Amino acid sequence: MKEHSNQLAYVIWLSVVASLGGFLFGYDTAVISGTVDQVSKQFNLDDITKGWYVGCALAGSIAGVMVAGSLSDKFGRKIVLIISAVLFSLSGIGCMIAANEVQLVVARILGGIGIGVASVISPLYIAEISVPSYRGRLVSMYQLAITVGFLGAYLANFGLLHYSETLIQNGGTGGLYGKVFATEVWRGMLGMEAVPAVLFFIVLFFIPESPRWLVVKGEEKKASLILSRIYGKDEALIQANNIKNLIASETQTNWRMLLQPGFRLALFIGVALAMLGQLMGVNAVLYYGPTIFAESGLSSGDSLFYQVLVGLVNMLTTVLALIIIDKVGRKKLVYWGVSGMIIALLLIGFYFAKGTELGIPHLFLLIFFLFYIFCCAISICAVIFVLLSEMYPVKVRGAAMSIAGLSLWIGTYLIGQLTPVMLTSLTPAGTFWLFALMCIPYMLIVWKLLPETTGKSLEEIEEMWILKGKR
Repeated sequence: MKEHSNQLAYVIWLSVVASLGGFLFGYDTAVISGTVDQVSKQFNLDDITKGWYVGCALAGSIAGVMVAGSLSDKFGRKIVLIISAVLFSLSGIGCMIAANEVQLVVARILGGIGIGVASVISPLYIAEISVPSYRGRLVSMYQLAITVGFLGAYLANFGLLHYSETLIQNGGTGGLYGKVFATEVWRGMLGMEAVPAVLFFIVLFFIPESPRWLVVKGEEKKASLILSRIYGKDEALIQANNIKNLIASETQTNWRMLLQPGFRLALFIGVALAMLGQLMGVNAVLYYGPTIFAESGLSSGDSLFYQVLVGLVNMLTTVLALIIIDKVGRKKLVYWGVSGMIIALLLIGFYFAKGTELGIPHLFLLIFFLFYIFCCAISICAVIFVLLSEMYPVKVRGAAMSIAGLSLWIGTYLIGQLTPVMLTSLTPAGTFWLFALMCIPYMLIVWKLLPETTGKSLEEIEEMWILKGKR
């Protein structure tokens, strides 16, 4: 019993370290919201350059996603995570000391590459060191870390803004400290990322390489030692043999594996779910929620308060999802959560169409938004990284996740660019009803094509796709 507890504690420790990549992902993505106005004024940005300042990290993310998987398949998961930590650190420091908008954009792009790398490799690493009965919860820790990063960024923006006002009132604006935390506080907001990034870099040297990757590379002794700490000696031998037997049965070792019938279906499902998850309005609500609140007249107070509230609901709901995902199952969470998302999106659309006419209080819009965030966080946000990390053959798992991750970031880019246009051309009501409509194909794919993977080992899941391809 004590040995089992030690094994579980070890796996949790490895998962927490890898999840720091998710925290940095969330912080880097969300912190931008509190800096746009300040940076635009300081560097006299027009609409185009302002949009590039906000979106340049996304360009970096796409680049990071495209190379992360292949690099991790070649050089190892741990090495690539270390690279992402370096990129996050350089980004935070670079943003803090940037002399002009060009240097600032370059630093933001470095952080974006770090985001892309972490979004692929962190959940992949956690999946490969997890035991089947806890894998859903452990991989969901990565999504939880993202939500903590979001909330941390909102709180940092809120706290540093008030701290800067205090410094200015007390005359503490001199020197580099005064510049970073008072007169140009956006530097402090962006630069704070370097603190957890450096911590991430340091602790990565205290975790091992993925044992499954080591087996693929023929380093079975090293893999066996790590598997023993995770499973115990007897079970470690079984796991190592299962991995070796499965690898021996694979006749192809390159991207052509993903074109085999079973894996081709798995790749389609991963790409479709990653893309559709964005077209259901997830990031539209997170990115443009405060703007929509303002237009409805709800946010007459401090808009940062509503960002913190949304971030808090997102984080707490992810904690709930983490607890129940291995008990309830991936597919049931999607059924319940997406059904709730459809209801919430229809209600939001109805509010914009008839709310003013019927005299519905503005508070109901906030309630509908928070209900949407709850349903989203407990289902598709919690499930997507779990599914992507466990669906593909071990030899090309990194590359396959890069393809699915690329589709996720393309969807994120499209929704970020199209939402303002849709809000104008389709009206807010039409936009949210369109998001509700996009939930239907997501549900159909999960229902008809996706097998339940809860409780299965990665090798069992791979064999399941092979059997599907033979039917």
